[in-house]
Amino acid sequence: MSKLKDYYEEQVVPELSKKYKYKNILQVPILEKIVLNMGLGEAIHNNKIIDSALEELTIISGQKPVITKAKKSIAAFKLRTGMPIGCMVTLRRMRMFDFCDKLINIALARVRDFRGISGKSFDGNGNYTLGIKEHMIFPEIEFDKIDKIKGLNITIVTTARTDQEGKDFLKLLGMPFKN
Repeated sequence: MSKLKDYYEEQVVPELSKKYKYKNILQVPILEKIVLNMGLGEAIHNNKIIDSALEELTIISGQKPVITKAKKSIAAFKLRTGMPIGCMVTLRRMRMFDFCDKLINIALARVRDFRGISGKSFDGNGNYTLGIKEHMIFPEIEFDKIDKIKGLNITIVTTARTDQEGKDFLKLLGMPFKN
């Protein structure tokens, strides 16, 4: 059992139930999934970048990512339909809780000049998206073996119905928001 899942059940559920006056425990927001996405525009010119990104995303997530392909052609970028331009992985259940725990307690603490994450990146339905400029903040990535620094988008999908509900939920889980 994950540390974060236990914390959720023992601390977060009662706190949110009290604040939002839920009648049923199943109304309390929970993590549905976490989607990690690496968009690699340079992959048009260099196919080896996709291979290294797949390897690094596998190490970070503990699960094999899929290659994302271009949906339409864009002549200005020399991009054709079906060309590989990134990779993504969807985490659920225990892997999701383990990754979230690692993100909150280890990775975000390793960001240079970290003052908290923005509380404005909610989508209107309680889901949160976080952009990371350097994927090297994860402890599994060995600095010596990296050919290029890559960005990473992390989308946290919750069952919260509003942004405020989602923000309160993530804050109780330990997400370090700025204000």
